[in-house]
Amino acid sequence: MSDLIFNVEDHIAKITLNRPDRLNAFSEEMIHLWIEALETVRDSDHIRAVLIRGNGKSFCAGGDIKEMIAGNGFYKSEDDLTSTGLARKNSLWKKVQRIPLLLEEIDQPVIAQMHGAAFGAGLDMALMCDIRIASEEIRLSESYVNVGLVPGDGAAYFLPRLVGKDRALDMLWTGKVIEAEEAKQMGLVTFVVPQDEIETFTDGYLQKIVNGPQQAIRLTKRAVYQSETMSLRSSLDMISSSMGLVTELEDYQQGVQAVMEKRKATFK
Repeated sequence: MSDLIFNVEDHIAKITLNRPDRLNAFSEEMIHLWIEALETVRDSDHIRAVLIRGNGKSFCAGGDIKEMIAGNGFYKSEDDLTSTGLARKNSLWKKVQRIPLLLEEIDQPVIAQMHGAAFGAGLDMALMCDIRIASEEIRLSESYVNVGLVPGDGAAYFLPRLVGKDRALDMLWTGKVIEAEEAKQMGLVTFVVPQDEIETFTDGYLQKIVNGPQQAIRLTKRAVYQSETMSLRSSLDMISSSMGLVTELEDYQQGVQAVMEKRKATFK
C-alpha cells in the first residue's frame, strides 16, 4: 500500500497518512505524494474542502528517526550529500517545507482530524491547517528538543501565532506532552470530541463547508490570513474588493432570497 492515500469524493479531498506501523511517521514517498496531492487541490475548482487524517493508532509521529539516521527520507538530497549541512538544509526546503508553502496557496478550507499522537512535524502539519478536530485521547508534543533538533517544519512560525510566544517556547524548549483539554484551552486544537464520534463530527463539519457559498468561503479565508501582515487600510481595501465580487454572484442572490423568504439558502 502507498504511504499516503489521496482521493476526492463529493467535492472533498481526503489525504490519509498511511504508515500505521510507524505511527504515520514521514517517509520520502509520503512527502512526495503529499506535495502532489496539495498541488492537485490548489489547482482544482471542483474540490471544496480538504481533510487530512492518519490511519491506525495515531495522526502522525513526525519525522521517521530511523530514516533520518540512515540518511533517507526528507534529509536525503538528490546528489546524496547527506554529510553536509547545506545538503540537509536544501533537502528540507525541496521536500517537507513545500507542504506549508503549498497550504498557504490553497484557498479551500483544510481540516485536520487528529487522534492518538501528533508529535514534532506531525503536530506542525496540523497547525498549518485551518481547523483541527481532535479526539479526547489526543497527545501533542513539539518533540524536536528530545533529539537535539530545531523545529524545521514550521513550528516556529505557526505555534506562536496560535498560543503566544511564551507558551510556544515552553513547548519547544521542554518537549512537554499536551493532552486534549489543555490543548483546547491553549488554542492548539479547535474542537475536542470523543474518539467514537470524531468521524461523524468531522463529516458534519465538512458538509457545512461543502454546501456553503464557495467563493465567499475562499475569499474569507484569504482575507483572514493576508490581513495578518496588512495594515487596517489595506485589509479593508482588499475585503471591499471581495465584497464587490461576491455581490455579483448567484450565491449572493440565492442567500438574500432565502433570508427574505425565511428559509435556509441552497448554494450550488
